[in-house]
Amino acid sequence: MNDRNKIKNVLDIVRKKGIRFIRLCFVDILGQLKSFSITERELEHALKDGMGFDGSSVEGFARIYESDLLLLPDPDTFSIMPAKFDGVQSAIMFGDIITPEGSHYPGDTRYILKKNLENMKKMGFTDFMVGPELEYFYFSNDKEPVTLDNGGYFDTVPLDDSHDLRKETILMLEELGIQAEYSHHEVAPSQHEIDLRYCDALTMADRVILYKVVVKQVASIHNIYASFMPKPLNGVNGSGMHVHQSLFIKDKNAFFDKKDQNFLSDAAKLFIAGILKHVREICVVTNQWVNSYKRLVPGFEAPVYIAWARRNRSALVRVPQARLGKEKSTRIEARFPDPACNPYLAFSVMLAAGLKGIREKTALVKPVEADIYEMDEIERRAKKIETLPGSLIEALEEAGKSGLLKEALGEHVFEKFLENKQIEWDNYRTKVTDYEINRYLSVL
Repeated sequence: MNDRNKIKNVLDIVRKKGIRFIRLCFVDILGQLKSFSITERELEHALKDGMGFDGSSVEGFARIYESDLLLLPDPDTFSIMPAKFDGVQSAIMFGDIITPEGSHYPGDTRYILKKNLENMKKMGFTDFMVGPELEYFYFSNDKEPVTLDNGGYFDTVPLDDSHDLRKETILMLEELGIQAEYSHHEVAPSQHEIDLRYCDALTMADRVILYKVVVKQVASIHNIYASFMPKPLNGVNGSGMHVHQSLFIKDKNAFFDKKDQNFLSDAAKLFIAGILKHVREICVVTNQWVNSYKRLVPGFEAPVYIAWARRNRSALVRVPQARLGKEKSTRIEARFPDPACNPYLAFSVMLAAGLKGIREKTALVKPVEADIYEMDEIERRAKKIETLPGSLIEALEEAGKSGLLKEALGEHVFEKFLENKQIEWDNYRTKVTDYEINRYLSVL
């Protein structure tokens, strides 16, 4: 279907369904959702010419003297909103940000993902398929992390009182055309997970943003607060976003090789090698907050050590067991990102790192099947197992000298993103915390 037919199809649906309002959505460089609503009368104009907005008020976007930008809705993202969202018949669409001259705006992270997907296609691949597992917490309010249950991994009633919340969330996601594979209680108290069925990276990035909105909206309806903060509680696991991923050439999984003992193709192995080689420099994007590095510590199931394995969940990259006769299920699982990242940028930098591994034929080290958490430092050094950055400033230092990151993000977002993260680190390091007051005030 060409663009003209797609536009006509959207307009026909809006007319037949009596949709009154359409929410147009995009994200800033940090992945925070922004939107504005238009009436059905403005939709045709918006689909053809875009709707103007002030880019100077959006984090990481335009400066004052170049603030006029346009949001051009993507017809492929059209979804009718569940009634519980607005109370009236409305729809939602994501879009691309363009300049008044009609060119793509370099600060649009959705466009950045598109550019990286184009680079992938130039290498002969047609699709980057991803399936994220997003973990989150339910709390009684947004002021302090008061949990709702004491459940653990896969617990059910009566320990997991949030079961109905997850079911309601899945039903609302399905109303938006987003298919969830399964849901369950996670390891920590009041921690949950709903997994989305894999699809192409651009569609999935849009869906991740909507998923987070739906999770929060359903919780809010029940006077509960849902948080995707990576590490909101002391002493228990934080929330990750494990990303299953594979490259396809049309309907063929490029990561599958039936002759390999692990069913991994050379492309898959080189892709893993690329991620392992460049993970320290892309970590600032996949784990973009000061709080992200409170999760990335040994002892709480978060991957800290740069290694890969087939079954070992202490490794940074895992290769899940492929199902017999299901070659499309062959994939790798990147376990280091967290759900508070910008998915457009996170998918972009993981793809860029993997593709660089393929282009440069980066050698893949041997898998580490032993529990890395149980190794001492001498054993890890002997196996040449490095660690992820231990703080945001360490990740920033790695990112600042990364040619791959600058190429993947483009100069505009590279500079604006790192500038924002430096400000965040400066604000954090100059803040006197409750820990310091409790620890030192009475003894120093």
